[in-house]
Amino acid sequence: MSETKKFKTESKRLLDLMTNSIYTNREIFLRELISNASDAIDKYHYLSLTDERLQKRDDYEIRISVNKDDRTITISDNGIGMTHDEIVDNLGTIAKSGSLEFLNSMKEEDLKDNNIDVIGQFGVGFYSSFMVAKKVIVETKSPFDEKAYRFTSEGTETYKIDEISKDSLGSTITLLLKDNTEDDNFDEFLDQYEIEDLVHRYSDYIRYPIKMMMKEYNDEEENKEVVEDKTLNSMIPLWKKNKNEITTEQLNEFYRNKFGDYEDPLMSLFISTEGMFTYQALVFIPAHAPYDLYSDKYQKGLQLYSKGVFIMDKCNDLVPDYLRFIKGLVDSGDLSLNISREILQQNSQLRKIASNIEKKILSELEKMKNEDFEKYCKFFEIYGINFKYGIYDEYGAKKDLLKDLVLYNTVKEEKYITLKQYKEAMKEKQEFIYYAAGKSKTSINAMPQMDMMKKHDYDVLILKDDIDEFALTVLGEYDGVKFKSIASENLDLLDDEEDKKLDELKESKKSLIEKLKDSLKNQVDDVVLSKRLVDSPVCLVSGEGLSIEMEKVLNQLPNSSDVKAKRVLEINPNHDLFKALEKLYDNSDSDFNDYASLLYNQALLIEGLPINDPLLFSEKIYKLMIKAAK
Repeated sequence: MSETKKFKTESKRLLDLMTNSIYTNREIFLRELISNASDAIDKYHYLSLTDERLQKRDDYEIRISVNKDDRTITISDNGIGMTHDEIVDNLGTIAKSGSLEFLNSMKEEDLKDNNIDVIGQFGVGFYSSFMVAKKVIVETKSPFDEKAYRFTSEGTETYKIDEISKDSLGSTITLLLKDNTEDDNFDEFLDQYEIEDLVHRYSDYIRYPIKMMMKEYNDEEENKEVVEDKTLNSMIPLWKKNKNEITTEQLNEFYRNKFGDYEDPLMSLFISTEGMFTYQALVFIPAHAPYDLYSDKYQKGLQLYSKGVFIMDKCNDLVPDYLRFIKGLVDSGDLSLNISREILQQNSQLRKIASNIEKKILSELEKMKNEDFEKYCKFFEIYGINFKYGIYDEYGAKKDLLKDLVLYNTVKEEKYITLKQYKEAMKEKQEFIYYAAGKSKTSINAMPQMDMMKKHDYDVLILKDDIDEFALTVLGEYDGVKFKSIASENLDLLDDEEDKKLDELKESKKSLIEKLKDSLKNQVDDVVLSKRLVDSPVCLVSGEGLSIEMEKVLNQLPNSSDVKAKRVLEINPNHDLFKALEKLYDNSDSDFNDYASLLYNQALLIEGLPINDPLLFSEKIYKLMIKAAK
């Protein structure tokens, strides 16, 4: 018997949509057909548990073969197969899923087996075949039909069904590949190693063995060709096993093989949750940062699986930017995939998973910090700057999550400390958590602004990274204690008696200060007698808001608009240099202005800021040296 039928939907138009628009990557046809074969075996296994007509078996398998001469690929299974009516319903009707109906029937009967993971939901995966095939032949036999059938279609308006002889249950799908064109080479899918690679990439964790006769070459026997039956997939993913059964060594080996690393990860995390939303995840922190971690080309994300089937290589919605360095995967059967199983329809599910993974990673890092501080310091050396950006990002939305995970060097400590440790070690009358920007402890200690810190024996956080001060500005305070730069304008650490003496000195030296202000009016916003300098003659500090360090960072950015912090020149009234200025007060304005300019440029050099006119500065130095020698 042979019959020709028309597809029950808009046929050619919808077929074109299936093969040309829904799927963006043609190689996934193999994933779809293997997933359908897995579903068919699942159905047989489930039904065999309750239907005495079905033999209980343990020989389930999916087989793939290629024929280069005929340019065909064949995928076969020994699952449930299809009756005549099921062929018409499931293959003759585009976008009708037998898998989905099967799942719904199990729900209605309240007989759903927790071990049954039917993958296909939309009934369009079969039609992805037409991205690579000009003809598709399905030969199938069901235990519920005395006859076997062949379905043939060229992806046009009609399909054909013929009765055939077939002894074994299940389905065999044969794809006759399209002809090669100048733009498309379909012969690549006839390469056995390409097939093996696609199975590893997309279907490695299908629960049934995917087998293929592979041609290998034995070097010991003069390159003799050997044909062997090879299982291409791993079948049971590590993350599907009981958490208590997985050792650290197994996780490390999985990480090295999966992500091509030569080192064990610094941290491994196994996550398995069940309930309203079920998923498993394996997350790793590499022992070294990827070479391109901070380049524009780096892509963050975790691999995404749905019921063991690979969906996406790097799902960036699962990873916040400050954890961009993590590697791993997530597998969930509860994801709402779109019709092609290539992208997600609802981000709310991903957000729940991402939030949960984020909290578990931070909890594990907190545990590491408390139980193995040396190891945590190693982690922070590699990735800590990301947490600082995480504090600053999104207007500080993550600051409470991250503030206890950032570490700092200080001028008094030899190792990293936390903000909590700094606060606990504060002096009795210390009001602020003090910080200074610099590349090393030596450079910070040499800063004139450190004079008063040393006098009071206050510790100072060393901010080495450009982002540091921005992050502290977003934090604002830690546990009720505000942050303060030692280079900020209002750093008043004098006692009442010292403060009174300085006020009196300000009044008596008012005219000198005003003359300095006038001389430097186009270069500084203010000139004041310093309350912070003890041994140093001069320093440059910033007003409230934008600091001088922030100015440096912002002006290094592309398309910067030459931002400037408020600049205040502070002079030590007890230094010999101040006394020398007093002597020049009645001298010519030229000499006084030269000294004022040299004083300001000296402050710029101390701050690591450029001098506006190096040549003029040098000439004034020469002039001063010649005058001193006379």
